[in-house]
Amino acid sequence: MGVLSRMSYVVRSKINALLNRAEDPTETLDYSYEQMRDELQDVKKGIADLTTQKKRLEIQKRNLEENVEKHNSQAREAINQGREDLARRALEKKKQKMTQIEDLDGQIAQLQNTQDNLIEKKDTLQNRIEEFRTKKESMKARYEAAEANSRVSEAMTGVGDEMQNVGMAIDRAEEQTEEMEARAEAMDELHESGAFEDALSDKDQLDRELEEVRSSGEVDAELDTLKAEMGIEDETETEAEMETEEASAADEVDLADLEAEVAAEESNAEPEQATETEQATEDEQS
Repeated sequence: MGVLSRMSYVVRSKINALLNRAEDPTETLDYSYEQMRDELQDVKKGIADLTTQKKRLEIQKRNLEENVEKHNSQAREAINQGREDLARRALEKKKQKMTQIEDLDGQIAQLQNTQDNLIEKKDTLQNRIEEFRTKKESMKARYEAAEANSRVSEAMTGVGDEMQNVGMAIDRAEEQTEEMEARAEAMDELHESGAFEDALSDKDQLDRELEEVRSSGEVDAELDTLKAEMGIEDETETEAEMETEEASAADEVDLADLEAEVAAEESNAEPEQATETEQATEDEQS
């Protein structure tokens, strides 16, 4: 295969591929149907023209037949008048007209046969067109249903171009949102830690902490005042008083136990001292 042949083959294949991609089956079916209808109209027009020609020949035939009758009458009249020569001439013209009538009959019969064939072909073509129209509508309905089903399937599976673009847009939006949220959290964390100083304020971190302590103390004081106005005791103070009372009671119990122990020791010490005194007295006497 030469270079030119290969180039021609490649070009034809490319054009064929482009045509296949651009071809719409529904449009092709509609175009074919219109072409068949145009052919049917041409056949009907041909039949009409043929019928017109046949009618013209029939009119000529009738005119010739009238002339034949006329020449026949002329011949009879000439014979009655004794003019045999005129009668002969009238019969000769009659013979010519009869020959023309025979030719017209052949032509009319031929046109009639052609007309009958065309009418038969027209009926066959019309039936084929009706069948094609029914099949065309069925094929168009199947194609449109398949196309709709394909679009729905692509939309559901996300493999279509539009759904793929939508999915990519959603992914990009989600990534950007997560990035902005992380950045906002980082800025809040840095601001709370005091890493960023307020450009419009001359306070440092220590000033801000002291201000927070004062604000918290003011809130606690206002809360205590509100509880006092409403007659509600502070749970913290109540617990402190209970702990103080419990501690006092425990101290009293510990003091009583200590006094009891001291008294018991003193009671045990008196007999020992008496014994030692008696023993000393006995030693002196001896």
